[in-house]
Amino acid sequence: MHQNFPGQFLHMVRHLHEQGDHEIVFISEANEGALPGVRRVLYRQERGVSPQTHPSLRELEMGLSRAEAVARAAQTLKGLGYTPDIIIGHHGWGELLNIVDVYPDTPILGYFEFFYHTDRNDVDFDPEFPPRQDLFSNVRVKNAINLLALNLNQHGQTPTLFQRGTYPGWAHKQISLLREGVNLELCAPDPGVFTRDVAIGPHVIRPQDKLITFVARNLEPYRGYHSFMRALPKVLAERPDARVILIGGDGTSYGAPPPAGTASWRDYFLDEVASQIDLDRVHIMGKVDYDVFRMALKRSDAHVYLTYPFVASWSLREAMATGCAVIGSQTASVEEFVTDRQTGLLTPFFDTQRIAESILEILEDRPLAARLRHEARRFAEAELSLEGYLAKYDALIASIVK
Repeated sequence: MHQNFPGQFLHMVRHLHEQGDHEIVFISEANEGALPGVRRVLYRQERGVSPQTHPSLRELEMGLSRAEAVARAAQTLKGLGYTPDIIIGHHGWGELLNIVDVYPDTPILGYFEFFYHTDRNDVDFDPEFPPRQDLFSNVRVKNAINLLALNLNQHGQTPTLFQRGTYPGWAHKQISLLREGVNLELCAPDPGVFTRDVAIGPHVIRPQDKLITFVARNLEPYRGYHSFMRALPKVLAERPDARVILIGGDGTSYGAPPPAGTASWRDYFLDEVASQIDLDRVHIMGKVDYDVFRMALKRSDAHVYLTYPFVASWSLREAMATGCAVIGSQTASVEEFVTDRQTGLLTPFFDTQRIAESILEILEDRPLAARLRHEARRFAEAELSLEGYLAKYDALIASIVK
């Protein structure tokens, strides 16, 4: 179950289908997604959030509405004679909360993504954007669905130690570590791209160019866009051969929207440094096809990944698998992947001078860059392979389904 089919379960659903001996039913809201061997069952919420609902409770109300809609869909399945051996889903949306009433004897394996705190991690991390006074009560209430899910006393999984560590200690016994994997064949180094002209969307990168890459779902403070942009004047001034590609949307995935009168965080911070940089060498590409994204990583001379102490992006895993020379922020979610001067360079999130110096070091020290690339790929092969992830997923399911 996931409201946005297939959510985090794309690889696992494909894997189960390829095994050939499973019946797979996926309950979700309507979208155009389709996968071979998957029977989709759609649900629709009968009502939206009431305008009279307290603002802090609207996410909870929506979750409870989803739980009711999913339970109705499951009850129809049960009436048709379908009883699953295991139910897998994401706890963040509330969809799993009532399923125990429909299938009380079926085990649940729920994805626990993040537990919020008012005094650590992402909240109040960035002094440039202090939280509003009313945010803290809202943050506490955001955990309501998490707490209800934990109270089901079922089975859980999460992809990193950092994410499991956000949950209360008493909950850890319910949450297994299941590191998500990437396709190591699709995301693989290609040394040949450095010796020829390479097209990345409309931009042609020549062998003599030094390419710096930055990727986020949206270009916003949570993912360090402001710190990266403020590092660029020094980098571009010292390296006339450097070009920059940024991939990411104009929206706001996390945190507050941009100031009134500003179209996006992208524009807000670009305007801040526009007079200090050569805009002809900075290419903000927006959202791109996956093949364009992969080519950007393959050709990257220095890849910058910054984030608040929050869930690490898939792009970090893919960058390491591709053998990028990564400059990452010294935040806990990144430090679980990047070891300083072994699998990448780590810099303080807010220290734009250090970020710039780290980028320049990678561009100038070719033996260091080569070693970091090699070790990043080796880490991915050891810890982030899709095959290893799926095998551990199989084993976890087998331990639950008796």
